[in-house]
Amino acid sequence: MGGSRAQVNKPHKTRFSSKSSRNIHKISQKDKNRIAKSNRNVTQGARAARLQRSKMLREQKKEALLKEKRASSGSARPPCVILLFPLSASVNVSSLAEDILRLLSADVSRALSSTVASSEYKLRATVLHAPHGDLLSCMEMAKAADLIAFVASATEQSTCDYIDSFGSQCLSVFRSLGLPSTVVFIRDLPTELKRRNDAKKIVTSSLTSEFPEDCKFYPADTKDDLHKFMWLFKEQRLTTPHWRNQRPYLIAQKVDMVPDDSSPEKCTLLLTGYTRAHSLSVNQLVHVSGAGDFQLSRIDIMKDPIPLNARKDHNAMDSDDIQDAEIIRSLAPDPSSQELLLVENVPDPLAGEQTWPTEVEMAEAERNQKQKRLRKRALPRGTSEYQAAWIVDDTDGEDSGVENDGDDDGMLLDKGESGFPSQEDTSNPDFEEDQASLHLRDSDEETENGSVMMEGDNMTWEQIEDEIKKIKEAHAEDEEFPDEVDTPLDVTARKRFAKYRSLKSFRTSSWDPKESLPPEYARIFAFDNFARTQKHVVAKALKVEQEGRDDCTPVGSFARFYIKEVPFHVASKLCAASRTAPIVLCGLLQHESKMSVLHFSIKKHDSYDAPIKSKEELIFHVGFRQFVARPIFSTDNINSDKHKMERFLHAGRFSIASIYAPISFPPLPLIALKGAAGASTPAVAAVGSLRSIDPDRIILKKIILTGYPQRVSKLKATVRYMFHNPEDVRWFKPVEVWTKCGRRGRVKEPVGTHGAMKCIFNGGLQQHDTVCMSLYKRAYPKWPEHRFPANV
Repeated sequence: MGGSRAQVNKPHKTRFSSKSSRNIHKISQKDKNRIAKSNRNVTQGARAARLQRSKMLREQKKEALLKEKRASSGSARPPCVILLFPLSASVNVSSLAEDILRLLSADVSRALSSTVASSEYKLRATVLHAPHGDLLSCMEMAKAADLIAFVASATEQSTCDYIDSFGSQCLSVFRSLGLPSTVVFIRDLPTELKRRNDAKKIVTSSLTSEFPEDCKFYPADTKDDLHKFMWLFKEQRLTTPHWRNQRPYLIAQKVDMVPDDSSPEKCTLLLTGYTRAHSLSVNQLVHVSGAGDFQLSRIDIMKDPIPLNARKDHNAMDSDDIQDAEIIRSLAPDPSSQELLLVENVPDPLAGEQTWPTEVEMAEAERNQKQKRLRKRALPRGTSEYQAAWIVDDTDGEDSGVENDGDDDGMLLDKGESGFPSQEDTSNPDFEEDQASLHLRDSDEETENGSVMMEGDNMTWEQIEDEIKKIKEAHAEDEEFPDEVDTPLDVTARKRFAKYRSLKSFRTSSWDPKESLPPEYARIFAFDNFARTQKHVVAKALKVEQEGRDDCTPVGSFARFYIKEVPFHVASKLCAASRTAPIVLCGLLQHESKMSVLHFSIKKHDSYDAPIKSKEELIFHVGFRQFVARPIFSTDNINSDKHKMERFLHAGRFSIASIYAPISFPPLPLIALKGAAGASTPAVAAVGSLRSIDPDRIILKKIILTGYPQRVSKLKATVRYMFHNPEDVRWFKPVEVWTKCGRRGRVKEPVGTHGAMKCIFNGGLQQHDTVCMSLYKRAYPKWPEHRFPANV
């Protein structure tokens, strides 16, 4: 090419300067093989380790399953509890229970008992039939049942008649408790084969959505139908709720009581039955359903009255067999290792004293006390000495009418509970302070007297209807205007709302959880780390069971438990109640008898229409335990350590119920019952589960004071009817105000003598807007008068 530049070969840039240096860095084939072999060995070793671990896990699961199957099919397993529950009132479960017991019992000449042993099917069973309409008995039976057999009748005209209102209510309660293994028995099927299959298909398609997916439907009209079910049932692996497997329990086959000679008001309660789930120690505390927590004085392990043995003469349990059973061995508690029945903490008033004061300090304290007597101050109820020290005395007088915008003492913002300057009165300050406190207590809408309905025995039917009407009106008003209260005309706002304070931000403002606690907090217990304590307690209980100590009754053993120091009237109620419902004894873990603050996630039941107000008395069924509580309801804020109190439990959403109750380790289900005026049995008010145990959870009661614009001028407005005197305006001046249309502002000064005030906002205010002021105080549950239902 003419005129073109010759191509120049530029040297290639490499990380090696020459060919010889590149050869130095080459890897020989021998080294390559060695490196590849080592990598292959590492890979094969990791894969072999994974395979070995998977094989080991499979073997462990297989061994555990085989162990469980041997235990369930062996003679050491306690009798399986089968509950027959009628879905409607037209179903007769008594005849079905009799048919099942006759099928399992070989000797039909003897009187049938609820517990039988069958050598043909190689199982022992206790058959219970739930009384239709008795909610409490059905609940107690469902808590202890290993298999719930729902019984439906195929003769109903429509599909909605298969389950009546009571059956639907109980079914929802059983779901909240946790369903064990379930089946459905279909009765009253036609004898013709085609019609029989069609009727079974109709019933199955109508009820499938109400039960779990693994629930099977069986005809139960003839002996052959029951025979087929029993052959399938004996090979079935039963599932139980997780909360039931955490603690040992016993279903009493016989309930008796022995009077105590030393104390006529006490007695010893005797419960006889099979130990289930876990071994129970004689040094362990126990809970008797509805009666309370107690200690054991003795355990007699007796010979099994109905062993799974075909050579025995009879295979049904009689009361004489239980009474005359041979005692194999007796267990007595060890005083050094027996757990104490500690319920409440006993505070020491001198626990904070470190040194004894000297004579000079005592003389100085006496002089200070004399000075305090000369000048008395009226302080809000519940004000501590630390808070009283920060309240400044207004020596100029509040009624002087002189405004002092710069140095006026008002409500503290984001501080402790605010006080108010006292007015000197030489007539009788103590008496007037007591009268004012009494008047304030009566005017509070959420006080103890206003939160609980009057006793029905002292009220006429007209008064009861008026009381219910007032509560329903308050519930409707709370839904329409939540937290809004009116400032009283006869009491100053700074006195009426003396315990309230303002928060700059509900989410970020600080609130000390240890400040100004009520006296009840000195009686409860708290954990430094609840999760760690629960893990330690469960591990300790598992270790005691694995050791197989001599002070424990093994699982499946037939024993008689002697419960000491039971009140005589409580034992009498239990003996009477054992005829209709089973009495369940439950072993308690460590610390579970001590009182604390429990928080439950709770939701109002769909079948309950009446309003549920905070601090009303409810009966809480938490697992096997029952106790009386007066909860307060609150929201559950994830992004804040403070939670807003709710005056009512609203339907359709979950709330948090906080109560004083004995400690229980979650998970546990909750069924809340509430007694109605004139009703013999309580109704299901709410369902839920145990959430946590935390006395430091801050629940704030919020009130909103409202006012209305009188004159509006750009960013300024004159607001009236929030307060009724200028002193209240000055007191609440530091608190921020806001409107329902989204404006925020502050109080500038009072106007006139009737409580009007001038406010400045961050935007133009509309004439129809409402000016609001938010105030907060900490709320606590109400201490119950009776801890357990049997003591009521």
